Amino acid sequence: MSIDRIHEKVLDLLLAEPGWRSWTHYLDIGAGHGTLISRVKAKLNVETSVCDYTQELMRLPGQKVDVANLNHEPLPYPDASFDVVTATEVIEHLEDFRRVVREIHRVLKPGGVCILSTPNILNLNSRLRFLTFGFWNLFGPLPVKHSALYSTGGHINPVSWFYVAHALLDAGFPHVTPHIDRKQRSALPKLILLYPFIKLFAAWAMRKERVRFKTLDEANEPLVHAMNTTDMLLGRTIITKSVKST
Repeated sequence: MSIDRIHEKVLDLLLAEPGWRSWTHYLDIGAGHGTLISRVKAKLNVETSVCDYTQELMRLPGQKVDVANLNHEPLPYPDASFDVVTATEVIEHLEDFRRVVREIHRVLKPGGVCILSTPNILNLNSRLRFLTFGFWNLFGPLPVKHSALYSTGGHINPVSWFYVAHALLDAGFPHVTPHIDRKQRSALPKLILLYPFIKLFAAWAMRKERVRFKTLDEANEPLVHAMNTTDMLLGRTIITKSVKST
């Protein structure tokens, strides 16, 4: 389940949009107990919809849940239905998150806002865990055939910032901005120790990609640069905001 700090950041990002007072329809994918929806309803005068793999988790009285297995089914809504779509701590549970991102783009109205969140596997704690254990933070040895989809036991798809942003841009969103819920204090000493080496080797690797392999261009280079910002190296959760073209 998503946690309070993520929900607070999502609300901040929504209320920072200049047209939020005119929104009428909001969709939350993988809403769980309905905590984020409850907070959104307290701030925005919108009609709320929920799409989840089960209706058994919802605790918000009167909230209808549209049940769909997004690993195999599309979002059960017509094109251009929503002003806002959120999916917090969802894409790491999906077999094909890119298809769902395309579905989100489809059901958003022109000018509609998409906000996604997922564990930030690029923070230093996670990178070092992968180096020593082979698993990112919040991802580990999975139970075979018995994963609880709503828990960390259902984290089957570790997706870093670059690939989330790439999927959003590839789906048709013109821009993607990265945000975090909070910085991990436990990663700060590691940052102080390792930051000079990270900057040095990142610069060397980017030059190699640019000159030798020619994989960098104007569209993707800013996404790569963002991978080693202090927010990315310290942030617990990556939260992206994208606005569909009008």
